[in-house]
Amino acid sequence: MITLEVVGNTRLSPHFTTVTLGGPELESLRPMGFDQTVRLFFPREGQTGLRMPTLSNEAWMAQVLLLPKSRRPWVRNYTIRRVRPEAHEVDIEFVLHGDTSPASAWATRAKPGEPAGIFDMGISYLPPSGASWHLLVGDESALPAIMAILEHAPASLVAEVFLEVPESADIRGDVRHPPGVRIHWLPRDGAGTIPGELALETVRRAALPAGRFYTWAAGESRLPTGLRRHLVNDRGTPKGDIAFLGYWRHGRSSPG
Repeated sequence: MITLEVVGNTRLSPHFTTVTLGGPELESLRPMGFDQTVRLFFPREGQTGLRMPTLSNEAWMAQVLLLPKSRRPWVRNYTIRRVRPEAHEVDIEFVLHGDTSPASAWATRAKPGEPAGIFDMGISYLPPSGASWHLLVGDESALPAIMAILEHAPASLVAEVFLEVPESADIRGDVRHPPGVRIHWLPRDGAGTIPGELALETVRRAALPAGRFYTWAAGESRLPTGLRRHLVNDRGTPKGDIAFLGYWRHGRSSPG
């Protein structure tokens, strides 16, 4: 368990902001790159401090849930966007959609000096050595992870990347990636569809390269599960070559 504080909050686009966390306890974090995930702890509105768990094993969740809500922190999963060990800082990008979720509301108002904490959960991007190219697919909730994957990828990576975002103004024009990577931006621009539907339908219709490939897909649960079903049933992709992660479910909030 690593206790930190907000160092900065930088708005990136209409629906994204970067919250920078810092503190000397980051010396105990082992940067792994790619989609390194952490449990993020942050205070509920009205709380004057942050009550972090003391256990760094699976029992931490019971510790949190046994706390009354007046002292219990919010806990959500997020990807580390960047690590700066020399400055004892990490960046975490948030999707903003008003005050409809605790994390979005907190990230919108987070100011320097406010407490937060993280617990390292490792990575899920583990491509096999025999894949000739990669397929990366995500909605806006997976954008920070895919950006981090591309920035840490070897120069030899060949990949087709499908990224769905709320609107055209959220498209990034400064993404660092190997020359063999093609990014397909998919803005909804007010279409009113559930996040992930556009990306899923676009990949279903896409003419993908030949050869064995590794897939990493994440976002609203119907996107990665639907994509896996399509790849296995319609394209004959081995299940072992697909990593799929349901980050959230439309219409349902995370427990806690």
